[in-house]
Amino acid sequence: MTEIVSIGEVLIDLTQAGVNSQGIPLFAANPGGSCSNLAVAAARLGAKVSFVGKVGPDGFGSSLVQVLEENRVDVSGVRVGTKPTTLAIASVDDKGERDFAFVRGADCDLALEELDLETIFQTRFLHFSSVCLSAGASREATLAAAHEAHRRGVLVSYDPNYRPPLWTSREAALFWMGEPLGVVDLLKVSEEELPLLTGGIADLEEGTAFLAEKGISLQLVTLGSQGVYYRWKGQSGRLPGYPVTVADTIGAGDTFLGAVLSRLARRGEKPLDGLEQEELEAILDFANRAASIACSRSGGIPSMPSLAEVEAGLSNGKKG
Repeated sequence: MTEIVSIGEVLIDLTQAGVNSQGIPLFAANPGGSCSNLAVAAARLGAKVSFVGKVGPDGFGSSLVQVLEENRVDVSGVRVGTKPTTLAIASVDDKGERDFAFVRGADCDLALEELDLETIFQTRFLHFSSVCLSAGASREATLAAAHEAHRRGVLVSYDPNYRPPLWTSREAALFWMGEPLGVVDLLKVSEEELPLLTGGIADLEEGTAFLAEKGISLQLVTLGSQGVYYRWKGQSGRLPGYPVTVADTIGAGDTFLGAVLSRLARRGEKPLDGLEQEELEAILDFANRAASIACSRSGGIPSMPSLAEVEAGLSNGKKG
């Protein structure tokens, strides 16, 4: 049985990898995309994962499918379209922070009729990000899958991954990012993105309380190097991160959430039932460590750790 189905974008991250002798930036073509990143992260950490998305009829598309397969991700839900594979151009500053520009292609064109819905709903978690909602047929397909998954009792995981260049306007982004909240069980949001979903509430306690009223059971607010804030069953808390020398932060949030889902999926057919605060904090500590390892290496998917690496880090690492 597949434990996690991740539906959404798979693309090539053209990531700045230094400069040449004339000072001109050099770029590496890394596999990436928030939802495919998460699929690989969870699979590397032991979960049974399927990815659903669309690539172009080109070498980039073929290489992305190959990378997913090499990481033991089921690709039976990947479709090949007529548009080129989507590109994300990621420039990195001297602190490791990234700035994105996008050349959209096949990822926008995943249509509802291309989804094998019965297979998708035989899972414990259905995950998606707001990138899927930004344009094209993929918006309708993703929202339909999320609503039907919720109706059938599949847990819905959502990452409102805000990338301004993907949207026609801020108003459009706020509307579509908020549309699926009523069917979400697990929300991962960055501290900077929280006000976008709460009508401007930036305070962690108040903002997560506001979202809890919408029925979101488990909320995780990532705080960069400071770790994570969580709300679960009316309780909230913080888990510190692990200190690390940052190579870049591409894929760190996807690694974090992939790690969380991989641990929750191990709990059985109803992963959130009976989850107590102590166990949740152990899961989040595991995820913080996984994300710190990813930050210490360059690229999205290539930076993601194995289960053995995370477990070794938990044994030897110190929290910040």
